[in-house]
Amino acid sequence: MNQSKSSTYSIAQLGNAVLRQKAAEVQNILADECQKIISQMMLAVSEAGGVGIAAPQIHHSVRIFIMCSKPNTRYPDAPLMAPTAIINPEILHYSSDKVKGWEGCLSVPSMRGLVPRHSQIDVRYFDQQGNEQKKELTGFIARIFQHELDHLNGLTFIDQLESTKDLISEFEWYQQFA
Repeated sequence: MNQSKSSTYSIAQLGNAVLRQKAAEVQNILADECQKIISQMMLAVSEAGGVGIAAPQIHHSVRIFIMCSKPNTRYPDAPLMAPTAIINPEILHYSSDKVKGWEGCLSVPSMRGLVPRHSQIDVRYFDQQGNEQKKELTGFIARIFQHELDHLNGLTFIDQLESTKDLISEFEWYQQFA
């Protein structure tokens, strides 16, 4: 990591206490501090090649995450969506069915897990301009939302595994599934 990146943010790694805290609600979305965190997160997730990142992952324990699904080397079949700030999110309704899918995490490098997630969720959140949004999310986008929301509640994908046998090194994952 070059000097300019490391002075802007660093990605918290598994074991860092910030990843186990319940993040605080954002009180003023339009405040400079909140907007600056969103900008840092947009930069971090873009540079890391992720499809999402939560504020605790860059050492800010507030209820914000970015979703930015796009096909890349980590998720070649990911659908394309514009980078979106999700603030004070909540899930209003879960589908009863769950589907297992492979997940990785910028805070758990070199590991992948086969994680069960609800296939459809109805969500409410505020966007970067402070407007309330309600959406139905399905498939991979619903998976990203649930993964990132876990971060705001002090959880990682490892906490959602049904068995440690569903955990694999990223090297082996690429050998077997990529």
